[in-house]
Amino acid sequence: MIYGHDPRTGETVGAALPETDSAGVDLIVSAAAAAGAAWRATPAAERAVALEAVADALTAHVDELWQLADQETALGEVRLRGEVARTAGQFRLFAEVIRDGGYLEAIIDHADSSLAPPRPDVRRMKNALQGVVAVFAASNFPFAFSVAGGDTASALAAGCPVVVKAHPGHPNTSERVAKIVGAALPNPDLLGLVQGMQAGADLVQHPSVVAAGFTGSVAGGKAIQKLIDERETPIPFFGELGSVNPVVVLPSAPVKEVATGFAGSLTLGVGQFCTNPGLLFVPENDELRQAIVEAVEGTSGGPMLAERIRDGYLGGVERLGELRLLAEGKPGEGSLAVTPKVFTADLDTFAGKLPNIGEECFGPASIVVTYRDVSDLPAVLERLEGSLTATVHGTEAEEAAEVAGVLGRKAGRLIWNGWPTGVAVCWAMHHGGPWPAATTTSTSVGATAIERWLAPTAYQDWPEALLPDELKEANPLSIPRRVDGRMQG
Repeated sequence: MIYGHDPRTGETVGAALPETDSAGVDLIVSAAAAAGAAWRATPAAERAVALEAVADALTAHVDELWQLADQETALGEVRLRGEVARTAGQFRLFAEVIRDGGYLEAIIDHADSSLAPPRPDVRRMKNALQGVVAVFAASNFPFAFSVAGGDTASALAAGCPVVVKAHPGHPNTSERVAKIVGAALPNPDLLGLVQGMQAGADLVQHPSVVAAGFTGSVAGGKAIQKLIDERETPIPFFGELGSVNPVVVLPSAPVKEVATGFAGSLTLGVGQFCTNPGLLFVPENDELRQAIVEAVEGTSGGPMLAERIRDGYLGGVERLGELRLLAEGKPGEGSLAVTPKVFTADLDTFAGKLPNIGEECFGPASIVVTYRDVSDLPAVLERLEGSLTATVHGTEAEEAAEVAGVLGRKAGRLIWNGWPTGVAVCWAMHHGGPWPAATTTSTSVGATAIERWLAPTAYQDWPEALLPDELKEANPLSIPRRVDGRMQG
């Protein structure tokens, strides 16, 4: 059986839930696959209405949901209410995306007999993958990256049914969200849920599963990739994994703002963000160093989401302990609570301990690396692994030119005078990056996340009557299209 636990006390909360056995996984995936045929054929305008119904249902149940999730995560009312709102917002965004139609990338090249050789009439658009999408829920976002998270919202928007492997850190929350979302969809089988480690393995290896999405650790991502590699038919794997999110502070950056911003970003949600600032490069400046110490000492720890995550943090802190401890916050309360810790090293020492010292420590821990001259940074930054984000603080763009060039090759999102925690759900957002930040170049947040669950089809000299409406000459859906090389609509 699977039980939820209160991170504050370690006590069991909620109902005991059975693990989904292999027969159960097959039943749930098969039901999703059957429901998916009609869902793929449903016009985008109707799918958009269904997505908005899901958003309304989540919003209507927010009072129930935040309290249930708080029992299993200890993340608190403000954070969890905001996360439900964000989750509902993701469904509303994808309703806009599919109404717009640009995500289909419809292209028409009319026949041209004057070319050598003559060109046939070729029309191309993207269609939903023909099968079920498997989603592995994340630990640190019980709503926004879980059962009703971005992977689920984008896959449903594309026209794919989804089966989610619930995270053991919030099993009861997952069950309730699945029921709320399922009831709002035209067919509840469009969103299935399985519980248990073996169920996750059975899910990703099920022949009806055509793609998988995952948010979690590098080790977890590698384990899922290994299972996929054992399949008779390979499928794409879209994983968001580890990230240290380097922050470069230039000499021109304001001292107080940097110190307070860093401490706040480091300890937000007990540091349990994939965008946590794990590396802070600062000039040798006693005033800045002291400001960072004071800001970090003013923070407090708290309970982490699960014993495994707490133990992982403690192991990471032990690894960082070969550096000098610069500052630490106040201890948190409870058996799963941890203390924020910041270590420090000069640039040469840090570089000498790469790559191990540059690995992610998930939680409120970071390394402050001091440098003498900005020109010393690029060679070291070049040796860092890929990250979801990279940040620069300063007042002069010219001062950052060389550093920015390196960071642009190392991260999927570049930030100026901000902090990486917090990812806007919008059309332009990219939440991904070079390995190990992600397994592909796609994003897990924002409108273009829908691209994960689509595949292109070209129609050559295809009869008008058999063409999808999106490619018919009259453009009955009025979607954006590229016709004979020029964008229209």
